[in-house]
Amino acid sequence: MTAELRDGEHLRIFLAGDVMLGRGIDQILEHPSDPILHEPAMTSAEGYVRLAERKCGELPRHVTAEYVWGDLLPDLEDLGVDLRLINLETAVTLSRSPEPKGINYRMHPANVPVLEALPTDVCVLANNHVLDWGIGGLVETLDVLKSKGIQMVGAGRNAAEAAAPRIVSLGPDRRVIALAFGSEDSGIPASWAADDDRPGVNLLPPRVDDTVSEVRRQLAPVRRDGDIVVLSIHWGGNWGYTVPKWQQALAHALVDECGIQIVFGHSSHHPKALELWNGGLILYGAGDLINDYEGIGGHEEYRSDLVFGYLAEFGADGNLSSLRLLPYRIASFRLQRANGDERDWLAARINSECAAFGGHFEQKPDGLLALSTASPPTEHPVA
Repeated sequence: MTAELRDGEHLRIFLAGDVMLGRGIDQILEHPSDPILHEPAMTSAEGYVRLAERKCGELPRHVTAEYVWGDLLPDLEDLGVDLRLINLETAVTLSRSPEPKGINYRMHPANVPVLEALPTDVCVLANNHVLDWGIGGLVETLDVLKSKGIQMVGAGRNAAEAAAPRIVSLGPDRRVIALAFGSEDSGIPASWAADDDRPGVNLLPPRVDDTVSEVRRQLAPVRRDGDIVVLSIHWGGNWGYTVPKWQQALAHALVDECGIQIVFGHSSHHPKALELWNGGLILYGAGDLINDYEGIGGHEEYRSDLVFGYLAEFGADGNLSSLRLLPYRIASFRLQRANGDERDWLAARINSECAAFGGHFEQKPDGLLALSTASPPTEHPVA
């Protein structure tokens, strides 16, 4: 895939955590799927629409492809973003064969223009929902995204395809390489691992050394001087701010031993701490970007309706030059710019978590949060 830098010198990468376009959101899009669900407490995706409507009022139906992104689209245009990488936690399929796992996300293939509207350059598929509708659902997802020219990483028709790096060229001398793993502790069954003749996910090896070796093996034949490498990992549980020691050890090793510029962690439904480590950026939990949780009770203290998009900028020397967080509120199943009180809450929360890793964000007049000079870290909240 080849594109052009918006700015001849700076490379701006937009990262989005969990993007869940199934269930309730799929129902308000132009081509809703069969709403039947196989969840213990909900038998129809329309139930999630009704829950949201109790909170926000009547939702529109058959919305445009741009609807769910709301204020994000003009913001990314104004910021001159060059590449958009998201963790797509939704199978794109008509499959009627759900995995027996309790929650199954599915978006109708005819709704894939939603991804084009962003527009999405790379979809991470190494997560615990990409096989929600079986191997057939995964293969259909791969086919649909490929037909639209959207690159995929972290899942494939076999182990080699699932593990393969994806390269996006941005002009003659600037490239971004993406790799992705999914960890079993995020809810990915071991049976979902791709093998030589079975489609599936690129499962994270159990040991740090094994992961480092695998990343080096994948990068060796393709990496060039000046490439920016983003390594995505779907890891950990949905709620809680503690960063496990093994995640920190793995992230540090990937930066130190593999030269990874961005370790892009996700699975938590809310933003967690991030860390600058030896020139690398580590996101321990990017949080959701869009979901259908509006109206669902529980975990209110995490404010899952408030989300971040992440904008990492790299200079001509290949070093990270800035990191900005774009704050939004999910309301009526779409992204709306966070107001002053909401930005204050997000800033206080992210600064509380990042303080232990030596980071601090300042609110800017444009409403974004910018990473300021790192301070000495306090004791890390790892377990």
